[in-house]
Amino acid sequence: MNKPVLVVLAAGMGSRYGGLKQIDPVGSHGEAILDYSLFDAHEAGFETAVIIIKDMIKKDFMDTVGKRLEKCPMEIRYAFQELDKIPAGCEIPAERTKPWGTSHAVLCAKEEIGNAPFAVVNADDYYGKQAYKELYNFLSKIEDPASCDYCMVGYRLGNTVTDHGSVARGVCATDENSYLTDIVERTKIEKYAGGIHFTEDDGATWTDVDADTPVSMNMWGLTPGFLAEVEKDFPRFFREEVPANPAKAEMFLPMTIGQLLQAKKATVKVLRTADKWYGVTYAADKPQVMAALKDLADKGAYPDGLWK
Repeated sequence: MNKPVLVVLAAGMGSRYGGLKQIDPVGSHGEAILDYSLFDAHEAGFETAVIIIKDMIKKDFMDTVGKRLEKCPMEIRYAFQELDKIPAGCEIPAERTKPWGTSHAVLCAKEEIGNAPFAVVNADDYYGKQAYKELYNFLSKIEDPASCDYCMVGYRLGNTVTDHGSVARGVCATDENSYLTDIVERTKIEKYAGGIHFTEDDGATWTDVDADTPVSMNMWGLTPGFLAEVEKDFPRFFREEVPANPAKAEMFLPMTIGQLLQAKKATVKVLRTADKWYGVTYAADKPQVMAALKDLADKGAYPDGLWK
């Protein structure tokens, strides 16, 4: 079996953030969160990373992050998520301008991933060192590339919300053996004076959710067999979901995995980590992330300059 590969989702434009947060510097030497993720992943054992971007941001990305990563000890490959990279027979609606979500993004990297088990992470999320170690250890034990035995790193919801607006999270339920039993993508979760709640109707009604609820931060451990499942599901997605929302319908990783769970086609082990998650969903989140990374560097977790 090939060694595990790290897949980084960096194609999103960061509309709530107001810019290309994938390349926004947060480190003392101009590093983005992506740099810290690659540093932690390499430390955990990953030797290859596939970074998924859009062609329209390629120049900006390569001139900043790409140039720094020339000194990264990992092999860096690039894949491109584009609107028209879809299976044959699927027709793009005239009003559609954006690609088809995170499951589609991973499918766009199929050739670069090859026959290796792979981890999936967001470019703009800081996950912590232990999370990458747990992922690598799990993926290193996979022997069958067609296996549907997956994993994810779960985080406490209360540690993943921001003071500056809503967030999208995959809300999880697990059994007594820490296997995922259900996952529901909530696209608008917010803090409020009494706790945390979410809405499914643009704020007309809200439902409270406990801060200790485990959530997915799109940190998955998957196999090449998963890509085959995504490809098979595309016709259904275009037939059943796109007509109802042709401009915005998306295939999210939690939704795809949730469907496989319900069909009893897959298992997902929820890995435990004590690491704290940091992210920059909004521009106002950036100072907190910068302060947290500086504190970690001051404590010796990172060198002064990641790619010296």
